[in-house]
Amino acid sequence: MSEKMTFEVTGQSEKMSTELKAKNHTLVIDEPANMGGDDKGADPLSTLLASLAGCENVVANMVAKEIDFDLKGIDFKVNGEIDPRGLMGQADVVPYFQHVSIKASVQTDESDKRIQELKEKTDARCPVYTTLQAAGIPIDAEWIKA
Repeated sequence: MSEKMTFEVTGQSEKMSTELKAKNHTLVIDEPANMGGDDKGADPLSTLLASLAGCENVVANMVAKEIDFDLKGIDFKVNGEIDPRGLMGQADVVPYFQHVSIKASVQTDESDKRIQELKEKTDARCPVYTTLQAAGIPIDAEWIKA
C-alpha cells in the first residue's frame, strides 16, 4: 500500500478576511466591500476556481512527462456559475457551483489528438477536477492549441 499525502492549512480570521498558512506560504481569502469584506484577497469561490486551474496545470505537467508530450505551457480561463440565493440561505437553491467551464490554451507543437489525450488523462487524475465532478457539478472543459 502506498503512503498517503496529507495537506494542512491553518489560519486566523477577522471579519470576512482569513489569513491562511499552507506550509511556508500565506494566502489571504476575503470578500469585496460590497459583500462586507475589505478585499484583501480573492474571494473563496474564485480561490476554488484558481485551485482547479493550478491543479490541472500540475497534473498536466506530470502527465506530459509520462506520455512524452511537448508541453510548453497552458493558459487557463475558468468560470463558475452560482445562484447567490443559495449562499444567502434560500433553502430550495443549492449554495454551490451549478456549472464550471474551463478553457485551456495549450502551448505545444503536438497535434489536436494528442492535446485531447493530455486533457483526458489530466482531468481523470486532477484531485480538484474529480472532486467537483464527484459532487455532480457539470464541468465543460475545452483544451485547444494556443
